[in-house]
Amino acid sequence: MSNILEIKNLVVSYGGIEAVKGISIDVPEGEIVTLIGANGAGKSTTLKTIAGIVKPKTASIIYKGHEILGKSPDAIVSSGITLVPEGRRVFANLTVKENLRVGAYLRKDSLDKDFEFVFELFPRLKEREWQLAGTLSGGEQQMLAVGRALMSRPNLIMMDEPSLGLAPLVVKSIFDIIKTINSQGITVLLVEQNANMALQVANTAYVLETGTVSMTGIGRELLSDERIKEAYLGKTRK
Repeated sequence: MSNILEIKNLVVSYGGIEAVKGISIDVPEGEIVTLIGANGAGKSTTLKTIAGIVKPKTASIIYKGHEILGKSPDAIVSSGITLVPEGRRVFANLTVKENLRVGAYLRKDSLDKDFEFVFELFPRLKEREWQLAGTLSGGEQQMLAVGRALMSRPNLIMMDEPSLGLAPLVVKSIFDIIKTINSQGITVLLVEQNANMALQVANTAYVLETGTVSMTGIGRELLSDERIKEAYLGKTRK
């Protein structure tokens, strides 16, 4: 299967500190790829760089065979890449439907089928269509953030810590939705601290440590790796 996204030698510095130190990542089209690692490993920075929000020191970022490094964030969204940011970042004073409409701000065509798709994925949002986003629960806001990203009709959706701060039952629901989105032919690049859930759904996983890739492999196979168990799954060696 061909890669929809290829990141080569990504280096990102904040001041004099290198947050990402020359990582290379391939994202095969139609798959779920996850980046796991501790805080400060460079996971979120990688997504923000792909989205055009952070400017790297050096890199090549190839999307569908074309270099997108240096393109503006709105041009990257128009090309088919969208980001669900950490912390949801919904517009609290806008309704659910208005938030969704913001996700399609670059589009000029009809949004009817897209609203229908999002409301089928998230019936709770349909029930709260005219409710202010700031009055939603954390789980509902996360659903809204994902739905808003889907309104741009992405080929590749990037999600930054979608389970952060959510109750276990809601976390399971979010990961079920990730699998459903992927089953619709949308490639998923997932940053997630819940390594157990992320590795269960991912085709491929990259483990980041202090800005470098320390391990890579099939998600479920890494679940049984003793180093992963010890570092990220709360288990120690016998």
